[in-house]
Amino acid sequence: MNSEQPSVSAQVKSGIARKWTYAVLALAFLFVLMPFLFWQATWFGKPLTDEEVAKDLADREHPRKTQHALAQIADRIIRGDPSVQRWYPHVVALARHSADEIRVTAAWVLGQDNTVPAFHEALLLLQKDGNPMVRRNAALSLVRFADSAGRAELVAMLEPYALSSPHAGVLKQRLKPDDIVNPGTLLGRVVAPASRPASSSEEHEIRSSVPGRVERWLSGDGARIVSGQPIVLLAPSEEMVWEALRALYLVGEPEDLSAVERYTRPLSDFSPRIQQQALLTAARLRRE
Repeated sequence: MNSEQPSVSAQVKSGIARKWTYAVLALAFLFVLMPFLFWQATWFGKPLTDEEVAKDLADREHPRKTQHALAQIADRIIRGDPSVQRWYPHVVALARHSADEIRVTAAWVLGQDNTVPAFHEALLLLQKDGNPMVRRNAALSLVRFADSAGRAELVAMLEPYALSSPHAGVLKQRLKPDDIVNPGTLLGRVVAPASRPASSSEEHEIRSSVPGRVERWLSGDGARIVSGQPIVLLAPSEEMVWEALRALYLVGEPEDLSAVERYTRPLSDFSPRIQQQALLTAARLRRE
């Protein structure tokens, strides 16, 4: 009996060790799998069949699928695939979609083929969109049509963006100056009075509509604000400045020079390419 006891104990320990090994391996697999699945779900470069493109363009419940189909159409336009023209009416229709993210993507796709009058007309309408990212993509796409109709929006891309609150109430700040933001980043909340006497107060989220960084708050934490009041100033992101400077090189006017010149000196927040492009754009505007 005594001679067998160590053997049984060793078997038990071995079994437990194997279970832990399998558990650790399974956990490690999940750590690898989950980012892969997330990448698969958010990456728009995965090729789609014609049937998948048609299905996703008509999808009204999953905006990211529609965006994926639009991105695939843009890729095919760039590759010179003439068969993609069958979906052009869908792209024009999606420029009027109720979802902001789809209109943002559509505005970019419309600029990929500057031979289509319907694309040009749709972009001109998008210049009046309520979403600033839609207007910015439309302005950039219009440059592909040699159209300067979006020039005011291009200049605005070089300026800080004053975000207004759509709600009245008490402001609760979340981010600090110099914090980086992207479209959808939660900036803070507005605590509104209860709509009914017996109900509690309501909190409304305030999210960024443009990329950049918090330059400064225009209303203090805990301040009472009204609907439509500007509450925070967002400095533009490097990518927005880069695209605006390149576009203004082509369609800018001398009166845009002051907005461009602020970027002609080295700035700690931006890489050297911004100064280089600003110098080129400023020189071009001076010759106009």
